[in-house]
Amino acid sequence: MAACSCGKPSVYLARYSGEHLCDQHFRELVERRVRRELRHQGPFKRGHVAVAVSGGKDSIVALRLLHETFRDNPALTLSAVTIDEGIASYRPPSVEVAAEHCREIGVEHSVLSYEETAGVTMDKVVAHPARSMLPCAYCGVLRRRNLNEAAQRVGATHLATGHNLDDVAQTILMNHLKGDVDRLAKMGPHRPEHVQPGLVPRILPLRLVPEREVALYAILRGWRYHDGECPYATEATRGRYRDLLLQLEEEQPGTRHALVAGYDRLAPLLVSKAPLRACATCGEPSSGHVCRACQLIESVGGRMRA
Repeated sequence: MAACSCGKPSVYLARYSGEHLCDQHFRELVERRVRRELRHQGPFKRGHVAVAVSGGKDSIVALRLLHETFRDNPALTLSAVTIDEGIASYRPPSVEVAAEHCREIGVEHSVLSYEETAGVTMDKVVAHPARSMLPCAYCGVLRRRNLNEAAQRVGATHLATGHNLDDVAQTILMNHLKGDVDRLAKMGPHRPEHVQPGLVPRILPLRLVPEREVALYAILRGWRYHDGECPYATEATRGRYRDLLLQLEEEQPGTRHALVAGYDRLAPLLVSKAPLRACATCGEPSSGHVCRACQLIESVGGRMRA
């Protein structure tokens, strides 16, 4: 059996570095990366951080590590927000997992549903005869809008999401291949000079932790998480980019880290050409007169609450 440099049995091989790591050193590696990212994206010494918690492994690890990091700072508060998309076969169990963790660590937890803000559920959107796009196209737009409103409701100065290294690298690759510079410029974590009125800036504490490492970390810490897959995600185009990136990572370990490092060097030069304004219908930040969320929901019979 392979051993860690300290002599203890290895629980993980980081192929991109060649290191075998024991339980303790693996956990310390993940925690160091999170603290380093928080210093890089912060500093966070005061304010209110809302954590987007779905109940999956990434959001649970983000919530618990942020709680451990900030709990001794009385000037910085933490809360959790969960978005209920209205997928009957998928979301209820994960909401309960999220609520369970919040009760355990004493963090306030709120849920904001598509039904409340848009008058529809994803189950209704998928079944609507006028639906013209894949389910994830609707859900992604609505989730971003709901997350921003949920963070505003709790008075958050920042919104933390559980996006891991795989997620971030996939998004960078996808936007590069589409030539979508505007979306690259809008990617989180949001730098202070690029934050626009009405938009709660995003932070991504897990952005340099690979997905497999997030899962292993949760298991080693004994943190329960919901591992179900959204029934509509099989149609998502992102899956192609995920498979391509995994193939590249297998052939050349470190590809994901290189993509993010390259983006970080370019990011200060990227400025969105679409300044935000208040949507005429719902008041949320929008690059046009009416935001994309309102346009999509109207097309499937919903109604964004003004």
